Amino acid sequence: MRADARKNRDHVLAVAGAAIAEHGVDVSLRDIARRADVGLATLLRHFPTREALLEALLHTSFDELTAKADALETSGSPEDALVSWLRDCVGWTTEYRGVTVLMTAAIEDTESALHASCVTLRAAGARLLTRAQAVGAARGDIDGTDLFALIAALAWLGDQPSLASRADHLFDVVASAILTGATASGGGAEGSP
Repeated sequence: MRADARKNRDHVLAVAGAAIAEHGVDVSLRDIARRADVGLATLLRHFPTREALLEALLHTSFDELTAKADALETSGSPEDALVSWLRDCVGWTTEYRGVTVLMTAAIEDTESALHASCVTLRAAGARLLTRAQAVGAARGDIDGTDLFALIAALAWLGDQPSLASRADHLFDVVASAILTGATASGGGAEGSP
């Protein structure tokens, strides 16, 4: 890719990230193009679909969360690794309002630009869950799909203005329910009503 084309692409991604963080994943592509001071045709040449734009925008974060899961598999206690990764994953998904809806749909849609990244992310979480289950630290009646659904549910809470203040407390409740006889670590709003 030519240097000027890469610069345009990177600029569009930066603007798209800010627009999605502010307005959610349903922000109009035309609005993103206008904010980036490029034509809609230019935006569509780089990113032919909304999902292609999101995949490019989110790819680095998907890779980072997957790499973190890989590192956590061999360090620390299985329950701490699982809760730490779960907290990071939920925290990341709340940065882009509405992204969990697209991620959940992309898991089932092999044609989605987000499919491969979402499947890889779900598998990374499943490995941490399996590791915790192997030592009896996590419930045995949930799997990676359930964990992915819980991430989506917890992220949804963070997207709801009337519930956002409860999100940390409810994260701790859910994390404690996943673990068997262990207290969820990670510093939520303990004792919150």
